[in-house]
Order: sequence, then C-alpha cells, then structure tokens
Amino acid sequence: MSYVRRQLGKDLCALLDLVEGGTASDERLRAVALVAIDAEQLVSDESGRKELLALLPADKQLELAKRLDADTSGPKNVLNAVNDLTWTIEQRRELLEFLGFTIDRAPTRTPLFRQDAEPLYGLFPHQRRAAARIKELIYDGPRRAVLHLPTGVGKTRTGMNLICDHLRDREPTLVVWLAHGQELLEQAAAEFEHAWSQLGNRPVSVVRMWGNAPTTLDDVADGVVILGLEKAVSAAKGSPEFLHTLASRSSLTVFDEAHQIIAPTFQRVVDALTIRPDASLLGLTATPGRTWADIAQDERLSDFFLRQKVMLEIEGYSNPVTALIDQGYLAKPTMRTVASDAGLHLSARDRQMLARSFDIPAGIVDALAHDEQWNLKVVQTIMDLLAREHRRILVFAASVDHCRLIAAVLSAVSLDAEFITGESSPRHRKQVITRFKGTGRRPMILCNFGVLTTGFDAPAASAAVIARPTKSLVLYSQMVGRVIRGPKAGGTSTCEIVTVVDPELPGFGDVAEAFTNWEDVWEPA
Repeated sequence: MSYVRRQLGKDLCALLDLVEGGTASDERLRAVALVAIDAEQLVSDESGRKELLALLPADKQLELAKRLDADTSGPKNVLNAVNDLTWTIEQRRELLEFLGFTIDRAPTRTPLFRQDAEPLYGLFPHQRRAAARIKELIYDGPRRAVLHLPTGVGKTRTGMNLICDHLRDREPTLVVWLAHGQELLEQAAAEFEHAWSQLGNRPVSVVRMWGNAPTTLDDVADGVVILGLEKAVSAAKGSPEFLHTLASRSSLTVFDEAHQIIAPTFQRVVDALTIRPDASLLGLTATPGRTWADIAQDERLSDFFLRQKVMLEIEGYSNPVTALIDQGYLAKPTMRTVASDAGLHLSARDRQMLARSFDIPAGIVDALAHDEQWNLKVVQTIMDLLAREHRRILVFAASVDHCRLIAAVLSAVSLDAEFITGESSPRHRKQVITRFKGTGRRPMILCNFGVLTTGFDAPAASAAVIARPTKSLVLYSQMVGRVIRGPKAGGTSTCEIVTVVDPELPGFGDVAEAFTNWEDVWEPA
C-alpha cells in the first residue's frame, strides 16, 4: 500500500496509524483514499495515471481495456494499449468508476453568457409603444389623452405600468383611479397591488373609496386612491373640500371606461381633480365613443380629451384588431346571428320610439324577454354550443327576470347553470364567478344581466351568447370582449359569439370594424 500512502501524504497516514494504535490497515487506507484523494486530478495527470494502472493485476488491466475499447489486437501489451488511449473526459470518468469512485454523471454545461430574463409584470411590444406615446401627451403635450385598446389586450395592465412609472418618478404624489361599479374598482385595487409589488420602489398607500368607505385623507399623500364615481359625486356635493384636498396631493387622474366621462356630474369631478397646472388626465377605454351613430355625443367626448387618443398601430395592418388576432393576442372569433322563428310585431308607435331612442326601449326588451319562441332559440343556441364542446359559456340576458329564466330552464335539464345580476349579493357573485373561472371539467353556463360587461376576465370562456338586444355599439363591444382573450394573453385561440336577434330589431356583427368606428372624431396621436 506504499502507493496509497504516498497519495495520502505522511501527515494523514501518521494520524491514521495513531488512531489505529499501530499501523493502519489496508482496508482503512483504501476507505480514506476514496474520500481524501483528488481522484480526478490523479487520473488527469499522465505520469500519475500510468503509475496507478501499472499497479493493477493483469486480469484487471484486461477488464479495463475492454471497458475502454482499447485496441489490444496488435503487438502492444494490454497496459501499453490502455496508456496509449487519448484519455478523454469520459474515459477518465470510466476509469474512476472502475476504481470504485462515485462519479457525478450530470452533463457538463457550457457557462451561459446570455440568457433571457423574463419580466414579472411586463408589456407586449404593442402595449409598450402605446404607453410611450401616451407619456408624450400627458406629460409633454396637452396633459390629457385616451388610451384606446381593444378589450382583452391589457388596457388595465398597460395603465398600471404607466401609474407605477408615474409614482416612481414623482415622490410623494397621489394617483386617483376613477371607475364605476364594485367589480371594476376591486379589480383595479388588486391589479395595482400586484403591479407595484413587481415595479415599485417604496411602500405606498392603496386607498379603497367606494360603497360605505369613509372619504378621509388623513396621512394619505403617496400612492393610489381607487375612487368610485358615485362616491366622488356624492363627496363633491356634500364635502367639496374632499376633492380640493385630493387634487392638491394628486398629479395624475385615470378614468376607467372613459366613454362615460361626459356625464356632467363626472366632468365636474374630473375638472376638480385636474385643477393643478401639472395634473394629467388619462382615459382608458375599448370604445372611445358614446354611441353608434350620434356623432355630436362622440365629439363631446373627443373634445373633453382635446381630441388626443392613442390607439394601437401594428405595421402591415390597417386594423390592429386583425393583427392581434393573427398574432394570438386575441382569440379568432366566429361571429354569427340566429333569429327566432316568430319575431315581435312592433306597432307604428314602437317603431317611432325605437328610432328616437339611444337604445332599445325597455318595453320592447321586456316583451322580447317573455317571447317563448325567442327564449327557445336562446336555449337551443346554448345547447348547440355545448355540443361543440365549449366548457365555459357566458350568456348576456335581457333583464333580471330573463336571466333567472334561462338559468332555471338549463338547470332543469341537469346542466350546470348559474346566474348573477345587480341584485345578487357580493358573496354569491364571488362564489359563482370563482367557480366559472375554475378548471373543473364539467361544462358551466353563467347567465348575467348588468354586471359582467366590464371588469370581468375569464380566459377559459370560449363562447358568448348575446341575448340582450341593444343599439349601443359600446355595450355590444363590451359583451363581445369578455371572451376574446387570445392564447398569448392566457385565453383561447378561438371563440364563438352568437347573437340571438329578433328580425325586427337592429344588431351588430364585426368586432374589428367596431374598434375603428369612432376614428373620425379623434385627431391622430
């Protein structure tokens, strides 16, 4: 064992001899050698390797030669044939294993000098381009503009990136987010918290002000105030000093669903919040107009934002919606209409009311919701979508009673159908929506009236039934938008949108054309 002792060194061998109370046994020396000797260095050194191989018995030398595929057919003896190998890294590892050393066989990886670092709250290229153009308008330009993105393309996410940039660049300051409805408000608060956790640089306040929440701004000077429009209007009437204080501390106001802003009460709130010369106003919407055909109303909205609007521009496409569908950001929609067998019989007076009204009069909608043939067509349409293997179907009903009716009929034939309306309790809404967004294998139909047209995101929903007649392109676009999220945004590659119509009533049918409907009242930005 003199070779082993030389490799272990005098000091280690002397200590082993003391531990043994004499001379360490060959078995002890071998056991320690497996741990203490740098085996890889030993077999990499040519002279040390040759010395080691010479110590092997002839039969072990032959066994090793076969294992390493050494050529022993010529005049060379076995030991010379083994020594004359090129001794690659793999051959040296084979030798070590042959000698009893444990070798890590994990593949050797070349060090990475370049690899992708994924952002935790990033934007797609088209969103980044739109955000950059918005900054030019709200900081260096007229300080107010609308960001026009199709539903399902990350309007809220882009807005939150802009807000986080704003808060990082201006410390301390407040951003006010205005929206209508609990779903939109809670979604905004949760989304900001998520965004700031990835993009923020300091602790800030997130103040929820809607419903029964108090309108107190004690110690609130840095962060985001999520303010319900109803709460803001009420405060403006009852305690004007609230908006004055909020305006003095804020430098950016964001109005979600900006097409609502021209209501006089909402305008007064926005005017009060943007009174400072350095205050900016950002509107977010997928439908930058109030109506389908009343250009005067749409021009009022455009004028309020000084006709400044940023919409997506994608090279090679005249309509960005078409591009986003082709690129997988939006689902490719199949849009069709089905008509009931027996239409409404409108009187001359009904037709006059229909022509004059902004939307379809409630009396006509109510009559349609009670029409048996029309309701049968709605149910048949849903059954047809189930047969096409849609697992999550969203139904937009014509009224609260109509919503209950459709859900009840579907439940009666043992289908998983739920309904939610503005009358549903918050707990019931949350439970039903959570289940609809879940990954259960059983198909589910969610009927709703008046609560899921905005602020609702269910990427697994691949079909929508529009059973709510409307003349409002804004409302129709919002309903369609609930199921149009594409695979790159966590949704489906295709979706199916079926509008159940009465032959006597108007309707829509192309989501791409809807996106560009209002361009004539806005200046290019």
